[in-house]
Amino acid sequence: MRNWLLLIALLFVFPIARADYLLVPMDYAQKDHLKAYGVAYWVLEYQVPVDWLLNYRGGSFMFKYTAIFERELQIRGVSYEKISDGKSNEIMAYVTSDDVNMDAVKLEKAPRVAVYSPKNKQPWDDAVTLALTYAEIPYEVVYDPEVLDGKLSDYDWLHLHHEDFTGQYGKFYASYRNALWYQDEVKAQEATAQIYGFQKVSQMKLAVAKTIKEFCANGGFLFAMCSATDTYDIALSAEGVDICDYMFDGDPADPNAQQKLDYDRTLAFENYELVRSPYQYEFSNIDANLGRAVLEHMDYFTLFEFSAKWDPVPTMLCQNHTRTIKGFMGQTTSFRNGVLKPEVLIMGELKAYNEARYIHGNLGKGMWTYYGGHDPEDYRHFVGEEPTDLALHPNSPGYRLILNNILFPAARKKKRKT
Repeated sequence: MRNWLLLIALLFVFPIARADYLLVPMDYAQKDHLKAYGVAYWVLEYQVPVDWLLNYRGGSFMFKYTAIFERELQIRGVSYEKISDGKSNEIMAYVTSDDVNMDAVKLEKAPRVAVYSPKNKQPWDDAVTLALTYAEIPYEVVYDPEVLDGKLSDYDWLHLHHEDFTGQYGKFYASYRNALWYQDEVKAQEATAQIYGFQKVSQMKLAVAKTIKEFCANGGFLFAMCSATDTYDIALSAEGVDICDYMFDGDPADPNAQQKLDYDRTLAFENYELVRSPYQYEFSNIDANLGRAVLEHMDYFTLFEFSAKWDPVPTMLCQNHTRTIKGFMGQTTSFRNGVLKPEVLIMGELKAYNEARYIHGNLGKGMWTYYGGHDPEDYRHFVGEEPTDLALHPNSPGYRLILNNILFPAARKKKRKT
């Protein structure tokens, strides 16, 4: 009896700590960084806001406690901490104080995600669909018919699968023109172009590129990797100019195509030179891969550190548990600094070789991000290789950059401090 009375007394004097919030750390304490993004997205689907704590323990997430949320964290193997309302207030006061380079951004609505990709591609054909699948973030696949039919307005965020927007079929002609998959792709593209009234695939791809540009200018978020970065800009600059040789569209390219490019139409690049040979696996000198002499063990790029309170957008896009990211190659590996437009923001670069890996910009009411390379955990990705198993790379900093972009559209727009 005396023990029960003592216990009751202690409960009044020292009440049991109550969990009011769940903190998902994103520093080295996190067991699975990639699935943590998926949980944050899942919580948003319940219409529960998520605080993204910029630069606090690697860009941690915090949201209201419920047993359902805790159980989901456990199921997905994501590290978390149960904290009180008082601790939550303490963290918020700290990250929003003027003497630290941190801030809190409120994520309010799960963005509607689309991936521009051929419907026959598997999730492991592309790093973004691989990341989305592993993190369990829902997405829909759209391709030329959906874009041309005006379906992009249904989405907030669009990723461009490693596409060739120039109509040269990825410039795989020299190596794969006799491969069945290549021939099938050519037939499928030509058939779609004919259905929509285009004489050439390059003309259809230009119409798609311009529609995507309009989507972005109207407030959409655009993300592209690998060849979808430079070929997109090249296609825009070559409007009305034939840059495709006869094996791609049945007639020779314009010999004066280079002089006719209009760089005012592009998002990121200017003053680049086309690679005219149909037998060379490159589109232009935008790609720093041309003549690149970086050894694999030295191929690391560095993320810039931005002011969380004054530059929240690039700060969100660069959240990570490390600022040094292992490089990886692709058909378009990185971007030569010399062809970037002055207004382009470099967020990650290999400075010793004068190349940017991760860039960002604004277009009208929207924003775009380009990320060089094909697969952050596959240094040299070749056609037909086995898929990357992200369960072996749950803490991949290179993949975290992709997932930053996916959550970014959920952020509440916030005025700068004055």
